[in-house]
Amino acid sequence: MKFIFKMAAGFIRFMFRILSLGLFLVVLAVACFIYFRGNQPMQVAQVPADMTYWQFMADRLDAAQEVEPKRCGVGRLITFGILAPVYSLVYTDVGLHPGGFLDRVSQDDQNIPNGVENTPWYNVPELWWNVFEKISWSMLARRTPACSFRPVEIVDQ
Repeated sequence: MKFIFKMAAGFIRFMFRILSLGLFLVVLAVACFIYFRGNQPMQVAQVPADMTYWQFMADRLDAAQEVEPKRCGVGRLITFGILAPVYSLVYTDVGLHPGGFLDRVSQDDQNIPNGVENTPWYNVPELWWNVFEKISWSMLARRTPACSFRPVEIVDQ
């Protein structure tokens, strides 16, 4: 009987290690994809030519420090950090599955991709990245009466 428990415990430990390794590899792949795409020119039409996502974020961090009161800039960046990842996933799903549950319960937004329902699975990360860039631009570069950052400028790094 002890042998069976030892075998079961060993199998569970083995499966936990395999799942942990798989999760680590997925997180590493996502991080590498984000790092790589962040160094490519942004695909948003209003962005200055050849501006990368990381240059855009550096500029927005600088712009947040210039806004008065300081809470406005920090609050906007915190809101962005929380909502942008969620919105990008939801909007990508809405674009891929028009008429689905998320499409029915979410508002129309200019950042939701149209005509992408037949996108092959291997192009979904690129689609998600494009949605994420558009959301980033609309949340951090758009002028609003309550809290406007200065216009986007390319920051040399």
